[in-house]
Amino acid sequence: MTPTRNRLCAMFLGASLGLGVLPATADTESAKETKISSFTLDNGMEVVVIPDHRAPIATHMVWYKVGSADEPPGKSGIAHFFEHLMFKGTSNHAAGEFDRAVAGIGGNNNAFTSYDYTAYFETVPADALEQMMAFEADRMRNLVLSDDVIATERDVVLEERRSRIDNDPSALLDEEVSATLWQNQPYRIPVIGWVQEMEQLNRADAQAFYDRYYTPNNAVLVVAGDVEEEAVKAMAERTYGKIARGPHLPPRQRPVEPEQNTKRTVSLTDERVSVPSFSMQWVVPSYHTAGPGEAESLDLLAEILGGGMRSRLYQELVVRKQIAVSTGASYNGTMLDDTSFTVYGAPVGQASLEQVEKAVAAEIARIAEDGVSADELEKAKKRFVRATIFARDRQSAMANIFGSTLATGGSVRDIQEWPDRIGKVTPEQVKAAAVRYLLPSRSTIGYLLPQAKGGN
Repeated sequence: MTPTRNRLCAMFLGASLGLGVLPATADTESAKETKISSFTLDNGMEVVVIPDHRAPIATHMVWYKVGSADEPPGKSGIAHFFEHLMFKGTSNHAAGEFDRAVAGIGGNNNAFTSYDYTAYFETVPADALEQMMAFEADRMRNLVLSDDVIATERDVVLEERRSRIDNDPSALLDEEVSATLWQNQPYRIPVIGWVQEMEQLNRADAQAFYDRYYTPNNAVLVVAGDVEEEAVKAMAERTYGKIARGPHLPPRQRPVEPEQNTKRTVSLTDERVSVPSFSMQWVVPSYHTAGPGEAESLDLLAEILGGGMRSRLYQELVVRKQIAVSTGASYNGTMLDDTSFTVYGAPVGQASLEQVEKAVAAEIARIAEDGVSADELEKAKKRFVRATIFARDRQSAMANIFGSTLATGGSVRDIQEWPDRIGKVTPEQVKAAAVRYLLPSRSTIGYLLPQAKGGN
């Protein structure tokens, strides 16, 4: 039997898949130097090739444009569940054969599920690329789903939920905050699913999901490494190109979130918590739903407010006032629908959580009232764009940038033009983003609190 692997879900990787999360970006000059190219196979499968000849290695990723937010009502967790099932046997290869082939050549492979996509990847010697394509193409359509396989793997994902969510107070709170932040949008449902619905998933559910979404015209292939476009194209046509186009899929139109006009709070008290913390979130546009310059402004607002040690929150709360052990801000722009903007903090020493929360709110209010200076913005732009250049040093990072962007409605051109768009953001736009979106009266706040001494 294939050993149970440590499956990676976007919800477990920090601020969503982001795998870290690098912005859905790449340095323009880097893209030109590496001659990034793209094409589409006759069956509708999109392909992106990112040459990197520094080592004879290739990263091969297949991104399916389906995630937990695309699940049928009452079937939460089916996208993540199916990610597990993809590592079972096919009509051509026994269960575990793919894993053994990758391990046998010194490579590594895994997968992850997010709200908007599911991705499978292998990093192997470049001369094994076509072999990886053949394995992935095979399981795209030839997976064997039996009742025994379904029952066994369903138990695995239920145990995963118990260990990763139910046994972690911060993860439990995150679920409840998401369910409160989103009232109508399927992002309110956890990627891993709700227990009562996970327990009912069956072979018919899995087969229907497979037949609908695991098709070449609903997939993006990204290859980064010691490769050339023509060779990748020839290999892709010999493997993926043999698969028939799947059924036509309509646009991914989901329920629209109503305007939020209330402040909401969620609290969780747990004896396992030693240091209290809070997060404050707002619904904001993503790169896919924002107007011109709006998402870029939110990205830079997050960088200035809480993007690292040079940010306002760190300098004010950690360095100057010394009241926080951690604080920051994040904006997850690579989402198909609207997304969230988050600020957070935790006190240190004798400082209280209330002090930290008030100090964070004061910094937000200061930007909304006074804006940011041209010099501060310019420094933030340089830090932000420079950070993406480091993606060139990791094939997987480059592959993730392109895959996540294309799977959420973006294009190669969007990625290549991103630094120019960042460069055009003005101080007035950053201030306007804070004024428009970071309203305390429309926030959703989560409090993670320790059990009071002597409490029940």
